[in-house]
Amino acid sequence: MGSLKWIVGFLGWVSGGPIGALLGFLAGTVMDTGLETLRQLTGGASRQNGPDWQQTYTRTRNYTATEQRNSFLMSLLVLSSAVIKADGSVRQSELDVVREFVRRNFGDNAVSEAMRILDGLNRQDVNIYEVGAQIATYMNYSQRLQLFHYLAQIAQADGNFSKSEKEVLEAIAAAIRLNSADASSVIAMFYKDADSAYAVLEISPSATDDEVKSAYRRMAMKNHPDKVASLGPDVQKAAEEKFRQIQEAYETIKKQRGLN
Repeated sequence: MGSLKWIVGFLGWVSGGPIGALLGFLAGTVMDTGLETLRQLTGGASRQNGPDWQQTYTRTRNYTATEQRNSFLMSLLVLSSAVIKADGSVRQSELDVVREFVRRNFGDNAVSEAMRILDGLNRQDVNIYEVGAQIATYMNYSQRLQLFHYLAQIAQADGNFSKSEKEVLEAIAAAIRLNSADASSVIAMFYKDADSAYAVLEISPSATDDEVKSAYRRMAMKNHPDKVASLGPDVQKAAEEKFRQIQEAYETIKKQRGLN
């Protein structure tokens, strides 16, 4: 499958805007078909001329499940680059998390092109806040929360969830407009300390037993896997893993407190 055909299949709502501009720039370096063709397909977005910001952010429409899934992947590729580079090195274990996600969701034929795009992104400066604004505009909250969970998983892939990676994730959370408590909850699933279980449930260790139970019910409802069903079975499966981590945190607190 050629590079152009593969990328066009992933455009969806990312045509134009900062993500489209990044793709336009990469087209000039990784596609033998050239930048101009992709610029035509993305509505004229390029790094040189820049996107039509008003058109990009005021456009409204209903997106198909396929477009939602495609946009989720492109958002993952762009933001994962920022996470991977956060500690100053590109580690194979982190790349493998992205590779496996692409393989499961789009098949073996898509892997090489996705990784080539990611390699190109790793050589560029990604403006988290511009990209995040576009993602927040077009992606619903549950999908953004699941995207953030993948990014935290990438940070933890090498077994060393560094402070710099945590800081980049916190910046991404703000850029894609996640509630700070939700972001801290996801980070706590991977960045472990004495109070991680409480952070996962978005409460403090001083919470009462009733507050613990209430927090669990609230988190279970907010993070139910059905909320990302439109992104496909593998993303939903990953959401089930996040749901399991919430249950695990609750069980840890119950055990510590001797709750039934």
